[in-house]
Amino acid sequence: MTATTITPGFLQTRTGALASFIALALFGGVLGCAKATPRTAPPIDVASLQPLNAAESVELPDSSLAWFDARLLPIEGRAFDDTATYYERLPVRAVGNVSDTALWVSKHTSGFAYRFVTDSPEIGASWDGGGAMNHMAATGNSGLDLYKRLPNGEWEFCAVGRPNTERTTKTLAKNLATEPTEYLLYLPLYQTVSQLQIGVQPGSLLAAAPPRPAGEKPLVFLGTSITQGGCASRAGMSHPAILGRWFDREVYNLGFSGSGRMEPIMAELLGEIDASAYFLECLPNMDAEMVAERIEPFVHRLRELRPTTPIVLVESPLEGDRADNIELLKIYNNLIRDKVPNIYWLPGAGQLDGPENATVDGVHPTDLGFYRMAVAYKPMVAKVLAAN
Repeated sequence: MTATTITPGFLQTRTGALASFIALALFGGVLGCAKATPRTAPPIDVASLQPLNAAESVELPDSSLAWFDARLLPIEGRAFDDTATYYERLPVRAVGNVSDTALWVSKHTSGFAYRFVTDSPEIGASWDGGGAMNHMAATGNSGLDLYKRLPNGEWEFCAVGRPNTERTTKTLAKNLATEPTEYLLYLPLYQTVSQLQIGVQPGSLLAAAPPRPAGEKPLVFLGTSITQGGCASRAGMSHPAILGRWFDREVYNLGFSGSGRMEPIMAELLGEIDASAYFLECLPNMDAEMVAERIEPFVHRLRELRPTTPIVLVESPLEGDRADNIELLKIYNNLIRDKVPNIYWLPGAGQLDGPENATVDGVHPTDLGFYRMAVAYKPMVAKVLAAN
Protein backbone atom coordinates (compact mmCIF):
# COMPACT_ATOMS: atom_id res chain seq x y z
CA MET A 1 0.00 0.00 0.00
CA THR A 2 1.20 3.47 -0.82
CA ALA A 3 0.02 6.79 0.51
CA THR A 4 -1.67 10.01 -0.47
CA THR A 5 -3.65 12.88 0.99
CA ILE A 6 -7.08 11.85 2.24
CA THR A 7 -9.75 14.52 2.02
CA PRO A 8 -11.14 15.65 5.41
CA GLY A 9 -14.58 14.21 4.83
CA PHE A 10 -13.19 10.70 4.66
CA LEU A 11 -11.20 10.84 7.88
CA GLN A 12 -14.01 10.07 10.33
CA THR A 13 -12.49 6.82 11.59
CA ARG A 14 -9.30 4.91 11.03
CA THR A 15 -11.16 2.22 9.07
CA GLY A 16 -12.82 4.82 6.88
CA ALA A 17 -9.53 6.60 6.29
CA LEU A 18 -7.79 3.43 5.19
CA ALA A 19 -10.72 2.46 2.97
CA SER A 20 -10.63 5.86 1.32
CA PHE A 21 -6.92 5.55 0.88
CA ILE A 22 -7.24 2.15 -0.79
CA ALA A 23 -9.94 3.47 -3.10
CA LEU A 24 -7.77 6.37 -4.16
CA ALA A 25 -4.85 4.03 -4.77
CA LEU A 26 -6.93 1.66 -6.89
CA PHE A 27 -8.58 4.34 -8.98
CA GLY A 28 -5.58 6.52 -9.66
CA GLY A 29 -5.52 8.97 -6.78
CA VAL A 30 -2.12 7.62 -5.82
CA LEU A 31 -0.75 5.97 -8.91
CA GLY A 32 -1.05 9.07 -11.02
CA CYS A 33 1.48 10.95 -8.88
CA ALA A 34 3.85 8.15 -7.98
CA LYS A 35 6.53 8.72 -10.59
CA ALA A 36 9.83 10.28 -9.67
CA THR A 37 11.33 11.49 -12.93
CA PRO A 38 15.08 12.06 -12.73
CA ARG A 39 16.49 14.78 -14.92
CA THR A 40 18.61 13.80 -17.87
CA ALA A 41 22.05 14.79 -16.71
CA PRO A 42 23.43 17.54 -18.97
CA PRO A 43 27.09 17.28 -19.95
CA ILE A 44 29.26 18.67 -17.22
CA ASP A 45 30.52 22.12 -18.13
CA VAL A 46 34.07 21.72 -16.89
CA ALA A 47 34.83 25.38 -17.58
CA SER A 48 32.20 26.40 -15.00
CA LEU A 49 33.69 24.25 -12.24
CA GLN A 50 36.11 25.55 -9.64
CA PRO A 51 38.70 22.80 -9.16
CA LEU A 52 40.35 22.41 -5.81
CA ASN A 53 43.89 23.70 -5.80
CA ALA A 54 46.46 20.92 -5.85
CA ALA A 55 48.45 22.92 -3.31
CA GLU A 56 45.68 22.19 -0.79
CA SER A 57 46.22 18.43 -1.06
CA VAL A 58 48.39 16.35 1.22
CA GLU A 59 50.09 12.98 1.01
CA LEU A 60 49.14 10.09 3.26
CA PRO A 61 51.36 7.12 4.14
CA ASP A 62 51.25 4.13 1.79
CA SER A 63 49.14 5.99 -0.77
CA SER A 64 49.96 7.53 -4.14
CA LEU A 65 46.76 9.61 -4.18
CA ALA A 66 46.42 13.34 -3.55
CA TRP A 67 44.22 13.86 -0.48
CA PHE A 68 41.88 16.82 0.03
CA ASP A 69 39.94 17.79 3.13
CA ALA A 70 36.28 17.21 2.19
CA ARG A 71 35.34 20.47 3.90
CA LEU A 72 36.82 22.25 0.88
CA LEU A 73 33.65 21.07 -0.91
CA PRO A 74 30.06 22.07 -0.09
CA ILE A 75 28.38 19.57 2.21
CA GLU A 76 24.76 18.45 1.86
CA GLY A 77 22.44 17.49 4.72
CA ARG A 78 23.95 19.89 7.27
CA ALA A 79 21.05 22.06 8.41
CA PHE A 80 22.77 24.24 11.03
CA ASP A 81 26.04 26.12 11.05
CA ASP A 82 26.29 26.74 14.80
CA THR A 83 27.25 23.23 15.83
CA ALA A 84 29.95 22.36 18.36
CA THR A 85 32.00 20.65 15.65
CA TYR A 86 31.56 20.62 11.88
CA TYR A 87 30.10 17.14 11.45
CA GLU A 88 27.12 17.44 13.83
CA ARG A 89 23.39 17.65 13.12
CA LEU A 90 22.06 19.80 15.99
CA PRO A 91 23.18 23.29 16.96
CA VAL A 92 24.55 24.10 20.39
CA ARG A 93 21.25 25.91 21.04
CA ALA A 94 19.63 22.50 21.46
CA VAL A 95 21.63 21.78 24.62
CA GLY A 96 19.25 21.63 27.57
CA ASN A 97 16.20 21.45 25.31
CA VAL A 98 16.54 17.88 24.04
CA SER A 99 17.71 14.71 25.75
CA ASP A 100 21.36 13.89 26.26
CA THR A 101 20.83 10.89 24.00
CA ALA A 102 19.54 13.11 21.20
CA LEU A 103 22.59 15.34 21.57
CA TRP A 104 24.90 12.33 21.46
CA VAL A 105 23.40 10.75 18.34
CA SER A 106 23.22 14.17 16.66
CA LYS A 107 26.99 13.82 16.42
CA HIS A 108 26.42 10.90 14.03
CA THR A 109 26.61 11.99 10.42
CA SER A 110 23.43 10.40 9.04
CA GLY A 111 22.28 12.32 5.98
CA PHE A 112 25.56 14.14 5.41
CA ALA A 113 26.89 13.78 1.88
CA TYR A 114 29.25 15.34 -0.63
CA ARG A 115 28.54 15.76 -4.34
CA PHE A 116 31.67 16.27 -6.40
CA VAL A 117 33.06 15.93 -9.90
CA THR A 118 36.29 14.15 -10.75
CA ASP A 119 37.96 12.54 -13.71
CA SER A 120 40.20 10.43 -11.53
CA PRO A 121 40.18 6.70 -12.36
CA GLU A 122 40.62 6.02 -8.64
CA ILE A 123 38.79 7.51 -5.65
CA GLY A 124 39.88 7.00 -2.06
CA ALA A 125 38.67 8.10 1.34
CA SER A 126 40.22 8.53 4.75
CA TRP A 127 37.91 8.87 7.76
CA ASP A 128 37.56 7.94 11.41
CA GLY A 129 36.27 4.42 10.81
CA GLY A 130 34.52 2.78 13.74
CA GLY A 131 32.77 -0.33 14.93
CA ALA A 132 29.15 -1.36 14.75
CA MET A 133 26.18 -2.23 16.90
CA ASN A 134 25.50 -5.94 17.26
CA HIS A 135 22.49 -5.78 14.94
CA MET A 136 23.87 -3.53 12.20
CA ALA A 137 26.50 -3.96 9.50
CA ALA A 138 29.66 -1.95 10.05
CA THR A 139 29.41 -0.65 6.47
CA GLY A 140 26.18 1.13 7.41
CA ASN A 141 27.09 1.99 10.99
CA SER A 142 30.52 3.49 10.28
CA GLY A 143 31.20 3.16 6.55
CA LEU A 144 30.95 5.37 3.49
CA ASP A 145 28.71 4.85 0.45
CA LEU A 146 29.64 6.11 -3.03
CA TYR A 147 27.29 6.62 -6.01
CA LYS A 148 27.85 7.96 -9.50
CA ARG A 149 25.42 9.85 -11.70
CA LEU A 150 24.43 8.16 -14.95
CA PRO A 151 23.75 10.03 -18.22
CA ASN A 152 19.98 9.59 -17.64
CA GLY A 153 20.29 11.50 -14.36
CA GLU A 154 19.84 8.53 -12.05
CA TRP A 155 22.26 7.56 -9.31
CA GLU A 156 24.00 4.18 -9.41
CA PHE A 157 25.85 2.46 -6.56
CA CYS A 158 29.59 2.60 -7.15
CA ALA A 159 31.47 1.49 -4.03
CA VAL A 160 31.31 1.08 -0.26
CA GLY A 161 33.90 2.23 2.25
CA ARG A 162 34.42 -0.64 4.66
CA PRO A 163 35.55 0.79 7.99
CA ASN A 164 38.29 -0.42 10.25
CA THR A 165 37.68 0.06 13.95
CA GLU A 166 40.23 2.88 13.88
CA ARG A 167 41.02 5.54 11.30
CA THR A 168 40.52 4.06 7.85
CA THR A 169 42.33 5.03 4.66
CA LYS A 170 41.59 3.03 1.53
CA THR A 171 40.67 3.08 -2.13
CA LEU A 172 36.91 3.06 -2.65
CA ALA A 173 36.89 2.42 -6.41
CA LYS A 174 39.34 1.88 -9.27
CA ASN A 175 39.12 1.77 -13.07
CA LEU A 176 36.59 4.60 -13.12
CA ALA A 177 35.71 6.80 -16.07
CA THR A 178 38.39 9.31 -16.97
CA GLU A 179 35.91 11.92 -18.19
CA PRO A 180 34.46 14.28 -15.58
CA THR A 181 31.79 12.39 -13.63
CA GLU A 182 29.54 13.43 -10.76
CA TYR A 183 29.72 11.38 -7.57
CA LEU A 184 27.72 11.33 -4.33
CA LEU A 185 29.45 10.21 -1.14
CA TYR A 186 27.39 9.48 1.99
CA LEU A 187 28.92 9.67 5.46
CA PRO A 188 28.22 7.07 8.19
CA LEU A 189 24.76 6.61 9.70
CA TYR A 190 25.74 5.85 13.30
CA GLN A 191 29.27 7.15 13.78
CA THR A 192 31.00 10.43 14.50
CA VAL A 193 33.41 11.88 11.96
CA SER A 194 36.12 14.34 12.91
CA GLN A 195 37.81 14.46 9.51
CA LEU A 196 37.06 13.13 6.03
CA GLN A 197 39.57 13.30 3.21
CA ILE A 198 38.90 12.42 -0.43
CA GLY A 199 41.74 11.02 -2.50
CA VAL A 200 42.20 11.26 -6.28
CA GLN A 201 45.11 10.58 -8.58
CA PRO A 202 47.54 13.51 -8.68
CA GLY A 203 46.70 15.94 -11.46
CA SER A 204 43.06 14.85 -11.61
CA LEU A 205 40.15 17.25 -11.42
CA LEU A 206 38.32 17.45 -8.10
CA ALA A 207 35.59 20.09 -7.85
CA ALA A 208 32.21 20.71 -6.26
CA ALA A 209 29.36 19.36 -8.38
CA PRO A 210 27.19 21.88 -10.25
CA PRO A 211 24.67 23.47 -7.87
CA ARG A 212 21.19 22.02 -7.70
CA PRO A 213 18.54 23.88 -9.72
CA ALA A 214 17.39 27.12 -8.13
CA GLY A 215 14.25 26.73 -6.06
CA GLU A 216 14.63 23.02 -5.38
CA LYS A 217 14.44 22.91 -1.60
CA PRO A 218 15.49 19.97 0.59
CA LEU A 219 13.32 17.24 2.03
CA VAL A 220 13.41 17.26 5.84
CA PHE A 221 12.82 14.16 7.99
CA LEU A 222 12.37 14.36 11.77
CA GLY A 223 12.27 10.98 13.44
CA THR A 224 13.80 8.10 15.31
CA SER A 225 16.46 5.43 14.90
CA ILE A 226 14.58 4.22 11.83
CA THR A 227 14.88 7.66 10.24
CA GLN A 228 18.55 7.82 11.23
CA GLY A 229 19.09 4.63 9.24
CA GLY A 230 19.06 1.74 11.72
CA CYS A 231 19.78 -0.84 10.45
CA ALA A 232 20.72 -0.26 6.81
CA SER A 233 23.77 -2.09 5.48
CA ARG A 234 25.10 1.03 3.74
CA ALA A 235 24.89 4.75 4.48
CA GLY A 236 22.88 5.43 1.32
CA MET A 237 20.19 2.85 2.04
CA SER A 238 18.01 4.62 4.62
CA HIS A 239 14.62 5.61 3.20
CA PRO A 240 15.42 9.37 3.32
CA ALA A 241 18.61 8.76 1.33
CA ILE A 242 16.84 6.54 -1.20
CA LEU A 243 14.12 9.14 -1.70
CA GLY A 244 16.75 11.85 -2.05
CA ARG A 245 18.27 9.97 -4.98
CA TRP A 246 14.95 9.07 -6.56
CA PHE A 247 13.79 12.70 -6.51
CA ASP A 248 17.29 14.17 -6.83
CA ARG A 249 16.86 16.36 -3.76
CA GLU A 250 19.07 17.29 -0.86
CA VAL A 251 17.90 15.62 2.36
CA TYR A 252 18.18 16.75 5.97
CA ASN A 253 18.08 13.68 8.20
CA LEU A 254 17.05 14.67 11.73
CA GLY A 255 16.46 11.14 12.93
CA PHE A 256 17.73 10.64 16.47
CA SER A 257 17.96 7.09 17.76
CA GLY A 258 15.67 6.55 20.75
CA SER A 259 15.04 10.28 20.91
CA GLY A 260 12.39 11.28 18.38
CA ARG A 261 10.17 13.09 20.91
CA MET A 262 9.12 16.27 19.08
CA GLU A 263 10.30 18.68 21.74
CA PRO A 264 9.16 22.30 21.21
CA ILE A 265 12.63 23.43 20.20
CA MET A 266 12.56 21.01 17.28
CA ALA A 267 9.64 22.94 15.79
CA GLU A 268 11.70 26.11 16.12
CA LEU A 269 14.71 24.48 14.48
CA LEU A 270 12.69 22.96 11.64
CA GLY A 271 11.18 26.37 11.05
CA GLU A 272 14.67 27.70 10.31
CA ILE A 273 14.97 25.30 7.36
CA ASP A 274 13.48 26.44 4.06
CA ALA A 275 12.23 22.99 3.07
CA SER A 276 10.15 21.54 0.27
CA ALA A 277 8.35 19.39 2.88
CA TYR A 278 8.66 18.22 6.47
CA PHE A 279 8.11 14.53 7.28
CA LEU A 280 7.33 14.07 10.98
CA GLU A 281 7.88 10.40 11.79
CA CYS A 282 8.58 10.19 15.52
CA LEU A 283 5.82 7.80 16.61
CA PRO A 284 8.05 4.77 17.28
CA ASN A 285 9.58 6.81 20.16
CA MET A 286 6.30 8.26 21.47
CA ASP A 287 3.37 6.78 23.35
CA ALA A 288 -0.21 7.85 22.73
CA GLU A 289 -0.18 10.32 25.62
CA MET A 290 2.92 12.05 24.28
CA VAL A 291 1.42 12.11 20.79
CA ALA A 292 -1.73 13.78 22.11
CA GLU A 293 0.25 16.30 24.12
CA ARG A 294 2.97 17.33 21.69
CA ILE A 295 2.18 16.89 18.03
CA GLU A 296 -0.70 19.30 17.51
CA PRO A 297 1.05 22.27 19.18
CA PHE A 298 4.21 21.32 17.30
CA VAL A 299 2.44 21.45 13.94
CA HIS A 300 0.70 24.74 14.76
CA ARG A 301 4.03 26.32 15.69
CA LEU A 302 5.77 24.99 12.59
CA ARG A 303 2.88 26.28 10.47
CA GLU A 304 3.33 29.74 12.03
CA LEU A 305 6.99 29.68 11.06
CA ARG A 306 6.42 28.18 7.60
CA PRO A 307 2.88 29.07 6.52
CA THR A 308 2.71 27.02 3.33
CA THR A 309 5.37 24.27 3.42
CA PRO A 310 3.76 20.80 3.34
CA ILE A 311 3.83 18.91 6.64
CA VAL A 312 3.40 15.13 6.51
CA LEU A 313 2.29 13.28 9.65
CA VAL A 314 3.68 9.76 9.38
CA GLU A 315 2.27 6.81 11.29
CA SER A 316 4.52 4.22 12.88
CA PRO A 317 5.28 1.42 10.43
CA LEU A 318 5.46 -1.20 13.17
CA GLU A 319 1.79 -2.00 13.88
CA GLY A 320 -1.22 -0.56 12.13
CA ASP A 321 -3.63 -0.13 15.05
CA ARG A 322 -1.19 1.07 17.67
CA ALA A 323 -2.66 3.59 20.09
CA ASP A 324 -0.19 6.23 18.94
CA ASN A 325 -1.27 5.78 15.30
CA ILE A 326 -4.92 6.13 16.30
CA GLU A 327 -4.09 9.30 18.22
CA LEU A 328 -2.17 10.71 15.26
CA LEU A 329 -5.19 10.30 13.00
CA LYS A 330 -7.30 12.22 15.54
CA ILE A 331 -4.77 15.03 15.41
CA TYR A 332 -4.81 15.02 11.62
CA ASN A 333 -8.60 15.32 11.72
CA ASN A 334 -8.35 18.22 14.17
CA LEU A 335 -5.89 20.05 11.94
CA ILE A 336 -8.10 19.54 8.88
CA ARG A 337 -11.14 20.66 10.85
CA ASP A 338 -9.22 23.80 11.86
CA LYS A 339 -8.35 24.37 8.18
CA VAL A 340 -4.60 24.24 8.77
CA PRO A 341 -3.25 24.23 5.20
CA ASN A 342 -0.99 21.70 3.51
CA ILE A 343 -1.23 18.95 6.13
CA TYR A 344 -0.85 15.37 4.92
CA TRP A 345 -1.19 11.94 6.52
CA LEU A 346 0.91 8.88 5.65
CA PRO A 347 -0.46 5.59 7.02
CA GLY A 348 1.83 3.02 8.57
CA ALA A 349 0.13 0.15 6.75
CA GLY A 350 2.21 -0.88 3.76
CA GLN A 351 5.47 0.72 4.81
CA LEU A 352 7.12 -2.59 5.73
CA ASP A 353 4.56 -5.10 4.42
CA GLY A 354 5.48 -7.81 1.94
CA PRO A 355 6.83 -11.34 1.63
CA GLU A 356 9.48 -12.06 4.28
CA ASN A 357 10.07 -9.94 7.35
CA ALA A 358 11.89 -6.72 6.41
CA THR A 359 13.44 -5.90 9.79
CA VAL A 360 16.61 -7.00 11.54
CA ASP A 361 15.00 -7.33 14.99
CA GLY A 362 11.27 -6.83 14.56
CA VAL A 363 11.67 -3.04 14.63
CA HIS A 364 14.57 -1.70 12.58
CA PRO A 365 14.41 -2.19 8.80
CA THR A 366 16.90 -4.07 6.73
CA ASP A 367 17.74 -2.74 3.27
CA LEU A 368 14.61 -4.55 2.06
CA GLY A 369 12.58 -2.73 4.69
CA PHE A 370 13.99 0.67 3.79
CA TYR A 371 13.33 0.03 0.12
CA ARG A 372 9.71 -0.86 0.93
CA MET A 373 9.39 2.28 3.02
CA ALA A 374 10.78 4.41 0.18
CA VAL A 375 8.28 2.84 -2.22
CA ALA A 376 5.46 3.61 0.24
CA TYR A 377 6.64 7.22 0.66
CA LYS A 378 7.27 7.83 -3.02
CA PRO A 379 3.73 8.90 -4.07
CA MET A 380 3.51 11.22 -1.09
CA VAL A 381 6.85 12.85 -1.87
CA ALA A 382 5.75 13.35 -5.48
CA LYS A 383 2.46 14.87 -4.30
CA VAL A 384 3.96 17.34 -1.82
CA LEU A 385 6.66 18.40 -4.26
CA ALA A 386 3.98 19.07 -6.86
CA ALA A 387 1.91 20.98 -4.28
CA ASN A 388 4.91 23.06 -3.29
